[in-house]
Amino acid sequence: MFDFILKNLSILKKFLFINLLIFIVILSGTIIYLNTVQPNLIQKKTINHIKIINNTIDHIKRLKIEFNKEDIRSFLFSTRFLFQNLDRVVFFDNKFNLIADTDTLDLDPRSFSKKLNVIEEGILEKDKKNNEKIKKQRKNGKISLKEALINYSNSKNFGQPFTYTEETYNQFKLITIKSINIDGKNIGYLTIAENANEIRTAINERKIFIIRTAFIVAIVILIFSFVLNRYFLKPIKNLVNYTKIIKEKSKEKSNIENLKKRNDEIGTLSKSLDEMTIDLYKRINIAENFSTDLVHEIRNPLASLKSASEIISETEDIDKRSKLVKILSHDVERIERLITDYSQMLKDEVALSKEKMKKIDLQSTVLSVVEDYNNIYIEKRGIEIELKIDEIKKNYTILGIENRVEQILANLLDNAISFSENNKKILVRISKKQNSQVVLEVIDQGEGFKEKNLDKIFDRFYSNRPGKFGEHSGLGLNIVKNLVDLHGANIVASNNTNQNGAKIEIFFPAV
Repeated sequence: MFDFILKNLSILKKFLFINLLIFIVILSGTIIYLNTVQPNLIQKKTINHIKIINNTIDHIKRLKIEFNKEDIRSFLFSTRFLFQNLDRVVFFDNKFNLIADTDTLDLDPRSFSKKLNVIEEGILEKDKKNNEKIKKQRKNGKISLKEALINYSNSKNFGQPFTYTEETYNQFKLITIKSINIDGKNIGYLTIAENANEIRTAINERKIFIIRTAFIVAIVILIFSFVLNRYFLKPIKNLVNYTKIIKEKSKEKSNIENLKKRNDEIGTLSKSLDEMTIDLYKRINIAENFSTDLVHEIRNPLASLKSASEIISETEDIDKRSKLVKILSHDVERIERLITDYSQMLKDEVALSKEKMKKIDLQSTVLSVVEDYNNIYIEKRGIEIELKIDEIKKNYTILGIENRVEQILANLLDNAISFSENNKKILVRISKKQNSQVVLEVIDQGEGFKEKNLDKIFDRFYSNRPGKFGEHSGLGLNIVKNLVDLHGANIVASNNTNQNGAKIEIFFPAV
């Protein structure tokens, strides 16, 4: 049942509901405790009363005291040490006539209050009918000590000690009654009364302590609930609203910027959520723009294919048909390369989200790629790739993904080779700046860059391409730029000032 209730509540209401349940349990336990404290305290005094009564009856029997006013009063005077700490001792005969009273006056009815509690002790048995009768008489203002004796004499527990309390405005009295039985005959009654204000004081102190504690606990819960709601639950609710705004593409403003200023976990969560959202939108825009660019790039070779296919079916010139076949083959290669590279880019996007950065030795990574390319292109085209390291003993450690660094260098070498003539050299150099940045350079001897704004060469489908365009999709340098950004590095393109050719520099941040 509690699970069903809690499911439909907010976090704040759940917190308050659980605290309310705990508070009720503690309160119930406290009430039970208070209800058991008073009887326990009274029981201790009642045991003492019973001892005094039994000792008194034993003295009467042993001294063979006559049960009349004169002998009992003399007995009270001579044995007053038995009744220390007691407020009143009263003797009645078996007809409920007053025999002796430690007070010199008759019973004062004003000493009785409107509240009467009958207490059952551990060694006593309570006569319920008799107690109910006393309570009813007390409500009507008719009860007196004599009436209590009459009710006691008519009870089933007659002969056993009987204890009850009387509470006035400034007094809490404990009264115990017992019949005096000598030789199997009831000759009268003995009642003793003791002022037990310390019991009421102890109970009141506990009640006040519990009330104060409950009040303080309630205030603490309210303050904590306010703090919880203001500084934790409300920001979480704002984050939920922020996600709803994103999901529903609403133009409603969010206060995510205020949450990002916090220096706690919620601020960190807000920053991460906002960064994830911005990154998501970037990826969406990139995907949309890339799709648009890809369609545009494919449209040109498709148009060329269409024209060539229409012409080839109509011409009978063998040389012309041969040229048209080459165009068809060239355009098919262009489309195939575009689709292949586009597919690879999508795979890279997924892989990059799963890969983690670690410390890698740039020198050994670059050496491996250079050796692979030399094995292919020295023999194939006479192009040699020279690796130059400023200081071999230096530490060229960077934070990155090894196979992605290899991909960066491979794409740069592919681009440099495509612009280089046969039997030329390409220089790959590794150095370190004073600020501990590790620099990777690729310098070729090709045509160089023609654009005035060299940042354009990193755009998708860069237009200044080599003649054999079917071998390239125009995505190589764009992929390089994305991977460099992933590593937190910077890439700079320039023309080689010493001789013809282009230079690409990558600045990896210091570890």
